[in-house]
Amino acid sequence: MTGSTHKKVIIERFDREPLKGYVNPQTWLTPDRLELISPAGAAVSIPYDDVKVVAFVRDFEAEGFARTRRAFTSRPKAEGLWVHLLFRDGDAVEGLMANNLLESGPAGFMVTPPEAASNVQKLFVPRAALRELRVLGVVGSPLRRRKRAVAEEQIRLFE
Repeated sequence: MTGSTHKKVIIERFDREPLKGYVNPQTWLTPDRLELISPAGAAVSIPYDDVKVVAFVRDFEAEGFARTRRAFTSRPKAEGLWVHLLFRDGDAVEGLMANNLLESGPAGFMVTPPEAASNVQKLFVPRAALRELRVLGVVGSPLRRRKRAVAEEQIRLFE
C-alpha cells in the first residue's frame, strides 16, 4: 500500500488566522512561496514572508502549533541538532533538526517538535520567519562513539 501523496498541515501566519489544508511533499515549496490545497480544493500560494510555521499534523481538529509544548523537558534522545528558534515576533520554540545541513533547503528548516506524540509531527520554519537559530547541542554525534572497554583479566580465545 502506498503512502498518501498529500500531507495535512496547519499554516500559522504572522498577524492572521491559521490556514488548514494539504501539501504535496514533492512540490509544495517553490523559490518564493509555498503551495497549499484548501480542504475545499482551492489552490493557495502563500509568500514565505507571511508564514510563521507550517505544522504537519495528524488531525485538523486537534491542537496545532499554538498549543504545543515549546521546549524539551530534558536532553533529547533522538539524533540530530538540538536547536532553539527565535521568531520575528519574539516567540520561541526548541526542536531537533537533521545533523546533515545539506538537508535544509534554501526556503527553510524541517524541525521535529519537543513532544513527538502530540498532534504536530513536524514543523517547517521558513528562514524569513526567524530572527535567530541557535544550536543548543549535538545529540548522537559520530565523533563521540563509545569505546567498548575490554577487561584486562578477560581470557582471549583466539590469540
